[in-house]
Amino acid sequence: MTSSVPRLVIAAPSSGSGKTTVATGLMAAFAARGLAVSPHKVGPDYIDPGYHALATGRVGRNLDAYLCGPELVGPLFLHGARGCDLAVVEGVMGLYDGAAGEGELASTAHVAKLLRAPVVLVVDASSQSRSVAALVHGFASWDPQVRVGGVILNKVASDRHEELLRDALDQAGVPVLGVLRRVAQVDTPSRHLGLVPVAERRAAALDAVAAMAEQVRAGCDLEGLLALARSAGALSCAAWEAAEAVASSPPSGGSATWTPDRPEGPRPQTPPDGLVVAVAGGEAFTFSYAEHAELLTAAGAEVVPFDPLRDEELPEGARGLVIGGGFPEVYAAELSANEPLRKSVAALAQSGAPVAAECAGLLYLCRELDGRPMCGVLDATARMSERLTLGYRDAVAVSDSSLADAGTRMRAHEFHRTVVEPGSGTAPAWGVRTPRRRVEGFVQQGVHASYLHTHWAARPGVARRFVERCRTS
Repeated sequence: MTSSVPRLVIAAPSSGSGKTTVATGLMAAFAARGLAVSPHKVGPDYIDPGYHALATGRVGRNLDAYLCGPELVGPLFLHGARGCDLAVVEGVMGLYDGAAGEGELASTAHVAKLLRAPVVLVVDASSQSRSVAALVHGFASWDPQVRVGGVILNKVASDRHEELLRDALDQAGVPVLGVLRRVAQVDTPSRHLGLVPVAERRAAALDAVAAMAEQVRAGCDLEGLLALARSAGALSCAAWEAAEAVASSPPSGGSATWTPDRPEGPRPQTPPDGLVVAVAGGEAFTFSYAEHAELLTAAGAEVVPFDPLRDEELPEGARGLVIGGGFPEVYAAELSANEPLRKSVAALAQSGAPVAAECAGLLYLCRELDGRPMCGVLDATARMSERLTLGYRDAVAVSDSSLADAGTRMRAHEFHRTVVEPGSGTAPAWGVRTPRRRVEGFVQQGVHASYLHTHWAARPGVARRFVERCRTS
């Protein structure tokens, strides 16, 4: 089976060059022309996809060759791009920056090659003129398998500056497909982990996306970019299917060496039997991959979202709970003040029901966060820290849990500025092999809580096991 969705990868020489402005602006500009645009983000970023979703009206999806493996990048891309006229993929960091010590793995260049997609290089031209040609030439020629199809110049100061840049790039043989002026930069507020999520500033975020779209419309050759997108090569893989992934996964959640045979054709989705899995959302818990809810649904659960800032009870009939990442430290006072929900969460956990918590979810389950009472499920305290913990992790489950058997290997990502000081009564969740060997997280009855963010598409048996445990607990 082959598929050819027109697509572009928006990359840059380094972070801070303007990828998010250009990618989001292009998504919104093309969507405004009536195209169905599929938004994607390279790497584990949860925040940019929220802006992408505003720009396109579709779920923003991540493409991560480290968390999911290179073999799933194409299928997950096609899953997100079903029925679309165009896909725009925002890169991560610099074009060739990947997982530390892993060569090109998970870099924007790696994903572009896996997708057979042309790259548009966004260059911050604010402090250069003729040197831009050497920079672009270097990026375009470094890897012959990466096709840099054009450049968008950002932070250009004047007509004369633009003229100098264009003359230099004419000699380099790389077309200029857009010029964005320095005076028209869009303000997108940030804090300690990046941009402020859409859920926390929806009205302002809509204005920002509209401004990005206008800036791109005014400064970019949309027809040239669309023609470049249509030159992408065909992909010879099938779109990922949640139901097929769950059906072909082992009930135990998988061992470190188990590899499924690909089933013939799609598998039917397990019909829900009224088994409710509550999933935390709202402003405090915005970090999640769309595929997680799809996998839970395919495994037979009815996924019901709730807002821990406002809802005083878990969804009726909840037999399992998933709490993803976000910024609970920003909302610690409000989360603490919602005592009825904290008690409801604690009661569910004490009943032995499966609870899966990642990063912010882990903090919420502690006794307290920055001195404020939390759910008290875990005998641990959490506090903000000045130190940023960041990076991909190679992990193996060290305790049997509601997510996996001990010995199950998963790749993960860690990103936080908090510290958890454990008490007693729990087993560790993961043995982390990179960058140093340590144990991490908590397993207690049905609770699996950890700082590590994982992508369940890489191990769909996690969702299957979680739902089965919900059914039998």
